[in-house]
Amino acid sequence: MILKKIVIAYLILCVTIAAAQGKKARIIEDFNKNWNFKLGDHPDAIQANFSTADWRTLQLPHDWSIEGAFDKDSKTKQAQGFLPAGKGWYRKTFTVPASFKSKTISIEFDGVFKNSEVFINGHSLGIRPNGYISFSYDLSAFLNFGQPNIIAVKVDNDAQPNSRWYTGSGIYRNVRLVIAEKLHVAEWGTFVTTPEIYKEKALVHLEVEVKNDSDREKEFILVSTIFDKNNDDVAEVQATGKIAANSSSKKIQDFTLKKPKLWNTENPYLYKIITKIYEKGELADNYETPLGVRFFDFDAEKGFSLNGKPTKILGVCLHHDNGALGAVENIHALKRKLVLMKEMGVNAIRMSHNPHSLEMMQLCDEMGFIVQDEAFDVWKKKKVTNDYNKDWDAWHKKDLEDFIKRDRNHPSVMMWSIGNEIREQFDSTGIAITKELAKIVKSLDITRPVTSALTENVIEKNFIYQSGALDLLGFNYKHEDYKDFPTRFKGQKIIASESVSALETRGHYDFPADGIKAWPPKHGAPFDGNADWTVSAFDQVKSYWGATHEENWKTIKKQDFMAGTFIWTGFDYIGEPDPYPYPARSSYFGIVDLAGFPKDVYYMYQSEWTTKPVLHIFPHWNWKAGQEVDVWAYYNNADEVELLLNGKSLGKKSKQNDDLHISWRVKFEPGTLKAISRKNGKVVLEKEIHTAGEAFKIDLLADKKVIKNDGYDLVYVTVSITDKDGSLSPTANDLINFEVSGGGKLVGVDNGYQANLDSFKANSCKLFNGKCIAIIQSIGKRETIKIKASTGSLPFSTIEVKVD
Repeated sequence: MILKKIVIAYLILCVTIAAAQGKKARIIEDFNKNWNFKLGDHPDAIQANFSTADWRTLQLPHDWSIEGAFDKDSKTKQAQGFLPAGKGWYRKTFTVPASFKSKTISIEFDGVFKNSEVFINGHSLGIRPNGYISFSYDLSAFLNFGQPNIIAVKVDNDAQPNSRWYTGSGIYRNVRLVIAEKLHVAEWGTFVTTPEIYKEKALVHLEVEVKNDSDREKEFILVSTIFDKNNDDVAEVQATGKIAANSSSKKIQDFTLKKPKLWNTENPYLYKIITKIYEKGELADNYETPLGVRFFDFDAEKGFSLNGKPTKILGVCLHHDNGALGAVENIHALKRKLVLMKEMGVNAIRMSHNPHSLEMMQLCDEMGFIVQDEAFDVWKKKKVTNDYNKDWDAWHKKDLEDFIKRDRNHPSVMMWSIGNEIREQFDSTGIAITKELAKIVKSLDITRPVTSALTENVIEKNFIYQSGALDLLGFNYKHEDYKDFPTRFKGQKIIASESVSALETRGHYDFPADGIKAWPPKHGAPFDGNADWTVSAFDQVKSYWGATHEENWKTIKKQDFMAGTFIWTGFDYIGEPDPYPYPARSSYFGIVDLAGFPKDVYYMYQSEWTTKPVLHIFPHWNWKAGQEVDVWAYYNNADEVELLLNGKSLGKKSKQNDDLHISWRVKFEPGTLKAISRKNGKVVLEKEIHTAGEAFKIDLLADKKVIKNDGYDLVYVTVSITDKDGSLSPTANDLINFEVSGGGKLVGVDNGYQANLDSFKANSCKLFNGKCIAIIQSIGKRETIKIKASTGSLPFSTIEVKVD
């Protein structure tokens, strides 16, 4: 009889749960639209009767710094690209239905730079100094249900300088309103690990923090289901529990996942876990957790392996800005950036030097990038006057905990970096702080190693290393010392956390191209730079602390013990325009320029880091008659390359020893430069460069034919001038004027030139070395976008993009 009652009760439970399966208790609402904004300090904006008649109406994410003018005397200085900072206020009126009065309503900010304070109906919800950390507030106690509510956000980025690179200013990442029942999964309330992985099965371990915001005890049923890529459920666990009023409770759920498909960089297979809470047969909450099944290892002798396969980490460092969009986070801009990196052969991203966006982490999961997730550029000792050192004592523990909790479910994350080039490595205070930070990380996640990007490789001088708290040693630069590391750091696991810092301007070439220069040769020393603030795109100029791309990669590829390298940087970024002063305002370090156009060295990596056939010859072929021009070729999958000028062979060449390119010195004559790569005598690839004739037309190329009408989607239009045969005019610098109509608007322009002081928000852009980019954003209107580009000397061109 007892068994019969148990079976009946279980069947009733299953029927009740099944009936509730179609419901969705948690509501996540896009909260980005219809904000008012004004620069300056406006403390009265928290009042209900405050007038915003003279404020702008805009959509978040928003960065007011990128909208400003470059100013040599800006308080942000060279490091942040001479763009303005200051203070600003955001304000929004919204209504919550009276029927939601029994629910918990929270607002989630993915990032506000910086020193934010949030008010709801005049009540301060709190402050958050750190501009890179995601945070949320419970609004429930202060809402006027069924009536208008006023949310106001103060942003104070006035104390400058506070960074060594461009930060942006404002609510620059996404904002959401989350409506949940009083009984729900807490924010970042799940933690999934895969402690045992075999070919036939994997053990999946899930911790769930259940939160009860009500004033009475509650009983609940917790159901977690694993879904595969096709959205089929493949494993499920149920549990019951009780939770006291106004408290939290942790539940453990273990699954057996049969024949798991593993996440890796070539096939980043993703599962997801949907956790549902039921109360009295009704669905109370649903919460999604990403799941990637993978295992990895760092070894002191063999380097890195993923799922048991030796894998070199081929990484780049990326800052958080998105070129002409500034700090504004947009998933479409990020995806364009990551696609370019993936096609280059990159399999890893270092999040320099602070937490990046939620969308960035999601894309790395989906696209198959190994992530070094980094928390801090500064501890207690400052690097610039008003940086994070001022908030360290009060906030570092909270910031680090929230950083780990938000990102620890992402399978792409395989290293926690607690710091970059931290000043405390040079004195004994570094020992205690390193131990403290490592302990915080381990209290929340023991599945990944703790690392830090170090600059000092002399043991006696490095107190972060002496702490003994690092699982993985990250070293920045000094590639010539790598060969000695197995002896110097015996038994230690090592990665080149930052390397190269070579300098190039896309499409600019200085001759001769043989020989390596350091600009400057040492800190503060004079150097023979270019009058137009350019640097040759041949891989021959580096920072005094760094290396050329070829020097570094030749070293890394020979060292089996090195887990890999992170190149500084994948993309140019705003600020830190070494080696030049004003008017240079963005970096020269990128493999891809700020507009998203690859520099020539991109193809060196592609030839080394991918197996697809590569043949890239440069420079362009528009020079003075008789001028001696160095011609370089990057290639792979071939034994040799033959170079021909106007059909006449200039000889065949092959890479010798550890060469990464081949070269010819050619006297220029106009016509066609052709390269042919061969393997075993058979042609692999052919590439031609033509001398461009007189400018004939404006060429427009959109990276998408259709975009969504969601108000976020982007299309990048490459603009160039070509001759009548379609050859790029490689030195064209015409001013291009843009007109955009229909379902889109122009949100950014750029040409990749590091000393371009024209606004990123202008309606025109000068070509630089033949190219510029126009960025068009959907405005939520389903109407074909028409882009018109014109210049005074040529017929205008148009292109259309459909809006779906």
